[in-house]
Amino acid sequence: MRKARDLVQTSGRRFLRLPNSKTPKMEDISERYGYKPMLRWNPQVEEYFIKAYGADHFSRISNALTHPSCYSCVRVNPLKSTSDAVIQKLMAIMKETEHDDANENLNEYDANVNADTGLKQKGCLKKTNISLNLSDCSKVTNALKENFQTGPISKCQFPGLDYVVFVRGSGPHVIDYGYIHEKPPKEVIVSRKCAEAVLRGAQVYVPGVMACSAHVEKGEKIAVSVAVEQPGPDGGWGLGITRGTVLQGLETDPYYFERNGLYIGQGRAMMSRAGMFRVLEGIAVDMSNRVFKLPSFHDVLEGEIFLQNLPSIVTAHALDPQKGERILDMCAAPGGKTTAIAILMKDEGEVVAADRSHNKVLDIQKLAAEMGLNCITTYKLDALKAVCQRNDSNSTTDLCCSKEDDGVTNLNSDMLSLHVERESSITTKGMNDKSRKENDSNSTEKANERTYVSKADIRKNMRRMRNGPGRSQSSGGRVQNSKGFSPNSFDRVLLDAPCSALGLRPRLFAGEETIQSLRSHAKYQRKMFDQAIQLARPGGVIVYSTCTINPGENEALVRYALDKYKFLSLVQQHPSIGGPGLVGHCEFSDGYIEEWLRPGEEKLVQRFDPSSPLDTIGFFIAKFFVGSKDC
Repeated sequence: MRKARDLVQTSGRRFLRLPNSKTPKMEDISERYGYKPMLRWNPQVEEYFIKAYGADHFSRISNALTHPSCYSCVRVNPLKSTSDAVIQKLMAIMKETEHDDANENLNEYDANVNADTGLKQKGCLKKTNISLNLSDCSKVTNALKENFQTGPISKCQFPGLDYVVFVRGSGPHVIDYGYIHEKPPKEVIVSRKCAEAVLRGAQVYVPGVMACSAHVEKGEKIAVSVAVEQPGPDGGWGLGITRGTVLQGLETDPYYFERNGLYIGQGRAMMSRAGMFRVLEGIAVDMSNRVFKLPSFHDVLEGEIFLQNLPSIVTAHALDPQKGERILDMCAAPGGKTTAIAILMKDEGEVVAADRSHNKVLDIQKLAAEMGLNCITTYKLDALKAVCQRNDSNSTTDLCCSKEDDGVTNLNSDMLSLHVERESSITTKGMNDKSRKENDSNSTEKANERTYVSKADIRKNMRRMRNGPGRSQSSGGRVQNSKGFSPNSFDRVLLDAPCSALGLRPRLFAGEETIQSLRSHAKYQRKMFDQAIQLARPGGVIVYSTCTINPGENEALVRYALDKYKFLSLVQQHPSIGGPGLVGHCEFSDGYIEEWLRPGEEKLVQRFDPSSPLDTIGFFIAKFFVGSKDC
């Protein structure tokens, strides 16, 4: 039996100290060069989630978040292609790229599903606020397994989603990094965000490289590991690696022990070590052997397909858009749900897509054009200011903005040109007044009554007339600004709210969120929901969604909405393939009580659990019917 002094605990892993050795040596080298991450949380946040889900369930959620889904979900654009045609094209592309190993994961997937279902049947989730329906769970499991019986690419079997295609990946794989006794492989350390992208199928780009072994030359085979944030002396989290650090393969290297079990693959260096830290962009490592192998469809079949998470597609269906309706997507970027809504409407009606970022609005426009959609209107608008303020008395704003019959207030380039001309005219008059003032002192009073325009404004207007309109008024880069929309002017409103994103995967670190930051997210979302309530007409629908596992941004928002707005009611969603919501409440150490759903409401929302057999990101959807606002 080993003595306690012979064992060294480092970052949750055990190493054997050999006799007469001053340094610990790993019992199994595969432990170091493997992929067994442990997601770290803020202690208070972890305690909160354990109360919500139960210790065992939350442990499985944390583990699932560190892995990508076993499949990619592709939404087909039925206006340009069909599922069968896309499957044939993708199969051809995958053969060209030699992605034949996609079949490897089927047996592994079956084993994971059976093990997961077995845990549920044994009652491992009894200490949780989620009420499970095992028959529903089995239906989802069987439906997903059926998708992969015919090959690595198959049509979705869920009702109403036959235009969705699943592409199976594989992993985790055991990789031989070429370790030789006392001669470790050359490697690069990448940042955590870079590693998360690599796990999703990306290459290693130059900005993500933090450190590299000495004497690495172009074309050499190198291992890729990741440095994850660690607790700092000030109580925060930090990386603590100077970019450009030379790795010697020794225990004195930065994060030597912390990188145990955090190797994500192997590839060939596309440039020398010196080049990686000299240039600003480009591929540093071409990944040829990955822990998770997921086919990449970047720039493939543009306009015909869109890579999108399954819960996001379900969200558009939950909204149930109808032809001819006027629909608002309040936080629309990058445009996946916007285009999904437009397609479900057969491109008939109006989908108003708003986002506060100019460049993101341009991205939505580009995506809509690629997919051949004409019913989408885009605006630059902060969701917190989505309702039009009728008491705006600023004359300049009135001149620059036209209020259309549909309640949309947007910048009109023609009106802006007239405004420029008016300012120019005022400027000219002002200059003439100044000349007359020198000749006739009696005109002083009239001159003072005229509008003053600064020299800076004069120069700005002259440049505008000489150079033409700016990017927000020119074709190809035009983004219309909006002052908001009229109350009750939309049939349906989608609020896919900015959130803590704690459901996105793969994720290698979660310690940045605190209880305070989670509450801040929730407050922000409630303000946006208050705007959505005003914009949806009586008899309309509001769908609220997030990509987080945090109940405070999900069930607590539903409770807030139902308690504050008595004319709101939860309604059934179709399709309903997610799990039920959380029932009950959580009491915090500071006395704050967070209320969740009440019995009977949990089946009217959809909560997508990353540890469930469906193997999606963490996601939440709630659908509200807007009754008469007069009551």
